[in-house]
Amino acid sequence: MLNTIESIYKNTIHCSSMDYLTGLPGHGVLLFALEQWIERTNAGRESFALALLDIDDFAFYNHRHGSLQGDVLLQRFGQALLNNLSETDIASRYGGNRFCVIFRNTGGVDRLLEKPESLKAALENEIGGEITISIGVSSIKTNMVDGVEHIMKEACSALAQAKAQGKNRVNCFREASTSLNIEQSRILLVDDEPLNLKYMEGVLRKVNCTIQTATNGLEALEITQGMEVDLVLLDIMMPSVDGLEVCRTLKATEETRMIPVILLTALDDVETKIAGIEAGADDFLTKPPHRAELLARVKSLLRLKRLNSNLTSIENVLFSMAKAVEAKDSYTQGHVDRVSEIAMTIGRDMGLSHSELEALRLGGALHDIGKMGIPEEILNKPGPLNEREWTIMKTHPEIGYRICLPLKKSLGQALEVVRSHHEKMDGSGYPDGMKNGEIPMVARIMAVADIFDALVTDRPYRKAMSLMRALEILRKDAAEGKLDPEVVDCLIRRVWVNNEYAS
Repeated sequence: MLNTIESIYKNTIHCSSMDYLTGLPGHGVLLFALEQWIERTNAGRESFALALLDIDDFAFYNHRHGSLQGDVLLQRFGQALLNNLSETDIASRYGGNRFCVIFRNTGGVDRLLEKPESLKAALENEIGGEITISIGVSSIKTNMVDGVEHIMKEACSALAQAKAQGKNRVNCFREASTSLNIEQSRILLVDDEPLNLKYMEGVLRKVNCTIQTATNGLEALEITQGMEVDLVLLDIMMPSVDGLEVCRTLKATEETRMIPVILLTALDDVETKIAGIEAGADDFLTKPPHRAELLARVKSLLRLKRLNSNLTSIENVLFSMAKAVEAKDSYTQGHVDRVSEIAMTIGRDMGLSHSELEALRLGGALHDIGKMGIPEEILNKPGPLNEREWTIMKTHPEIGYRICLPLKKSLGQALEVVRSHHEKMDGSGYPDGMKNGEIPMVARIMAVADIFDALVTDRPYRKAMSLMRALEILRKDAAEGKLDPEVVDCLIRRVWVNNEYAS
């Protein structure tokens, strides 16, 4: 069987299954090989891994140097892949600037990344320049129920994580554990009464977790800044910085806001609980807490923290939803990836915070998700929309907002990007007609990135515009008060610096 797979792969290099641009076999050949090799793995005869490769910042490379040079880079990348693969490995073009490789005989889990990392170094060395590559890897396991779809989702999730961690790296997919391993959990106990600390420590030691103690609020905040904490049990009545202030600080800080906080108090009144809820507390216990109740609350919140920390499933959901829109709207092929990269680059140049950059990343993936509710005949109409069709099209931001609303806590400001990326500074946008400072900065940035990519790519009713013409339109919209001029200037600087068209 293996010889059959290899012969089909080699024959495609000279037949219609080949990708004309890169010289690599088409995606269908890779899917066939995956199905066959999953069967071999289930039979226990081989070990394989799937890698998804992405050329970092390809959208800006394409915009800076033009689509022709972008195609040249893809050709060189495809040839470099062929030059650096072993005879038993298989590569194909996945689409756009993404490529797939199946590695044979990867060995154990501890050696899973050896081949992808070696290939990454070889590719970057052969291509040269400032090109970097991100890679997501998933191993083909025995007894896979979902087969090809499952391993592709794992590789996509691993690649998304590599991108989120700063790009230019190899990341391996690992299953998120839904079981509670309390031995790995870190609990911080905060109380100014030593006897109270000793009592709670004694109860929680029975579950063999790692415990850290603090006797005041300032000490507690210092501990959470210096180490990872999975749960805080926090006394309210403390001198200097009380428990409510500590809770507010933890919940207002990006790095600690997801840590569950249980407030401990001897004051069993409504006012104290309201103050605790407003501070962001996750639960309450009256001092001294009952042993069984303390253990039950701690285990429940630790389990919740573990699930939140390993929420890689959100990446899969976002990827699947974005790809569903791309499949429906021929114009958006690759659009969400490009817009997300452009928006994040603008955001970094403008000095946005980590949370705002994350909003641009997630918002870029989801900003057009509302088009799932728009008929295909409107999305792909080969001409301008009439008034009725345009009214329907303008509903997609609000539809997307409603789709994403259940993920509000996880998405944060990305939800504002989904709803407001078509708002205009002069109030002429939609769906809410917001003006100037009413529009969140992340939405203003996404609006510019979205329009720029739309101008320089093909649409159903017109061909892509030149880079010069696209920038002229952006400048005009900024001058007329429709787009944020600071954001437009930042994009123009990024696109034109060291560009052959700059003069």
